[in-house]
Amino acid sequence: MLETLYKEALDRKNNPKEGSYTNYLFDKGLDKILKKVGEEATEVVIGAKNADKTEIANETADVLYHLAVMLVETGVSPEDVEAVLRARQGKQSNVHDRKEVTDY
Repeated sequence: MLETLYKEALDRKNNPKEGSYTNYLFDKGLDKILKKVGEEATEVVIGAKNADKTEIANETADVLYHLAVMLVETGVSPEDVEAVLRARQGKQSNVHDRKEVTDY
């Protein structure tokens, strides 16, 4: 699905349509796009905290959409992300080797 969202966002960037929300984001630039990614991610957390499956699904869809727009804006492809995930696949991370986060 991310690939589809990415292709649609890329097409919209290359072929702007008046009144398009996606084009609005591109016109406003990376800071606006990142703000929306953060807002939507926060809404996913709230939905999960409230155990609201509908809200989780809706807000996750919004996060994925805004991430796709961000990827287009930054020139990172879904294939780039997939390569990182593939490289990590099968590797075991030792939680005890990670520095504890204490500053929130």
